[in-house]
Amino acid sequence: MTVSAEFLAALPKSELHLHIEGTLEPELRFELAERNGIELEYATPEEVRASYQFHDLGSFLASYYAGMEVLRTEPDFYDLARTYFERVAAQNLAYVEIFFDPQAHTARGVPFDVVIRGLRRAQQDAENRLGIRSALIMCFLRDFQAEFAMATLVASLPYREWITGVGLDSDERGNPPSKFAAVFARARQEGYRLTMHCDVDQDGSIEHIRQVLHEIGVERIDHGTNVLEDESLVQELIDRSIGLTSCPISNRWVSDGTKAAEIAELLRRGVKITINSDDPAYFGGYVQENLAVLAEEAGLTETDLIQLQRNAVDIAWAPPQVKDDLRARLDVLD
Repeated sequence: MTVSAEFLAALPKSELHLHIEGTLEPELRFELAERNGIELEYATPEEVRASYQFHDLGSFLASYYAGMEVLRTEPDFYDLARTYFERVAAQNLAYVEIFFDPQAHTARGVPFDVVIRGLRRAQQDAENRLGIRSALIMCFLRDFQAEFAMATLVASLPYREWITGVGLDSDERGNPPSKFAAVFARARQEGYRLTMHCDVDQDGSIEHIRQVLHEIGVERIDHGTNVLEDESLVQELIDRSIGLTSCPISNRWVSDGTKAAEIAELLRRGVKITINSDDPAYFGGYVQENLAVLAEEAGLTETDLIQLQRNAVDIAWAPPQVKDDLRARLDVLD
């Protein structure tokens, strides 16, 4: 049975894999450039979108980091997050865990305090005005030194109550999870929850998944569908209820397709896989569009989509009362 647009729109949604810097739409990029006196190399937002010709993770990251140049002040980060929240409110998003990349900003002279205060204020406004609850996950950039990640972790401690967990993203080539073992061990001691990216079809994907499970001790894995290459690791995910945060639309920009078949298989087998939007301004799809693409390509039912949302609630790092409310919203659909 085809999933209707009306059902997709009404489905209460949670997403756990959303890079806030990846929500920078070209229109806002121009607005912030003008505010900060920055001259862009493109004349129009349409030219910016036309420049998004990614063929792998590296080509995407080059555009991703270039776009951040316009983010300079606390109001810039507030407007970045505010714009995202307002857009997904129309898609009935109820809860989101937001990745942010402080090193991408502190490395170019923007203080950590500026970044997090802008995001925090937008979070509070989104809950008060839109009813969207959220949490922040601080990501380390794996193509920088582990020492820089450790320094960033220490810099985050005064804001500990605002940050739920830590993650690891950016270019995986030559940057295995084990490189950051000491950083994540310290993060665990400080009370942070742990996740790491194991992107699709990267060199050493299975070894990276093994490391995050056995050496780092993460609670969930971002992307991670290559786990199907190792039956023992699939079973470990099931046995330990470790979830995957998959992003179908972004998969087809950096690999050979959405991985819809793999996502559907993992769902059927009981892995707590979830659907998310990753960097929607660059890949052209927010959470609802990702669900729609997956439902069409994998032939999913309404029951399947509800289960995907239940998975997201199960592996979310939200307080128990928030999770109870999210589950209650899904219960009325059964």
